Amino acid sequence: MSAKLSIATYAYEHTEALFDGRVTIDGVDATLHTAPLVSDIFRGMLEGRYDVAEFGLTYFLRSFDPESLEGAPFMALPIFPNRNFRHSAVFVNTAAGITRPQDLTGRTIGEFALFGHDAGVWLKGILSDEYGVTFDRCRWVIGGTDHPIPTFDWVPQPVPDGVDVRHAADGETLGAMLESGEIDALISVDVPRSLLNGSTKIARLFPDYENVERDYYRRTGIFPPMHIVAVRKELVERTDILKSVYRAFGEAKELTQQKYRQDALKQHMGVITPWFSRHFEENRTLLGEDWWPYGLTANRKAVDTFLRYHYEQGLSKHLLTSEDIFVPAFLDT
Repeated sequence: MSAKLSIATYAYEHTEALFDGRVTIDGVDATLHTAPLVSDIFRGMLEGRYDVAEFGLTYFLRSFDPESLEGAPFMALPIFPNRNFRHSAVFVNTAAGITRPQDLTGRTIGEFALFGHDAGVWLKGILSDEYGVTFDRCRWVIGGTDHPIPTFDWVPQPVPDGVDVRHAADGETLGAMLESGEIDALISVDVPRSLLNGSTKIARLFPDYENVERDYYRRTGIFPPMHIVAVRKELVERTDILKSVYRAFGEAKELTQQKYRQDALKQHMGVITPWFSRHFEENRTLLGEDWWPYGLTANRKAVDTFLRYHYEQGLSKHLLTSEDIFVPAFLDT
């Protein structure tokens, strides 16, 4: 008899085969869900609407009992549906005199959604490790980039002692505050619309971010994961079911990767981006044949680095390890 599971993930190209039925989950009667905003999926998981769901790493970690690992309602599968290099996610006011990362010290910085969103955890950690810029020497304003958003009161919001953090006022947006100079810089998964529209008042901290990010990968081997797939604690012992879920997500992802490999023979003529094949070739050379890997072996260093950053930034009370957060049956994947 098939197990009934409610499964939620964003509709990426590498999850499309789960939604259209090209990939099925053996032994599971799955009801698949998505949402216009991926954060709505996170909230739905926290509110008990799903059995299995894509989850931002920090949202997942904030669900852990700060005093004990026993109270965690979820564990993770080493499926990474969302990942991105993040040097491209730092924006500055061009009149603020910020020309290098070290110039961020002592500044007022906006951050999208909450203090320590996934991209923010990565960037604060990288700024500290590589440039000596620590988050506690800056002031922080939380909010929406181009649309006001309320405080995410459905998820714990720890803030380290002595760190100046406030939420933007009602109606304020971080993009407008950056353009006016009310804040000096911004860390955001969303690019400020005014920058895309040609504003000269906003620029990226790393103008040549692609080469900076490629160099970061060459040196560290880290392609930063943003999200994992979480499962309810009561499913942890159902390894047969969870292995089917893991295989299905992997098969859907591999179908997408294989299409890009095959389309290289025709220079990706179905893609409307000029020089895409050249870009694909460069990525394949740098990142390998499986450039978006699932499983813990290929991702352990990246995950453990994020866990360290989360702890150092005061978002986790304990320094967690991969063994603490992943379903035990998947530690050797």
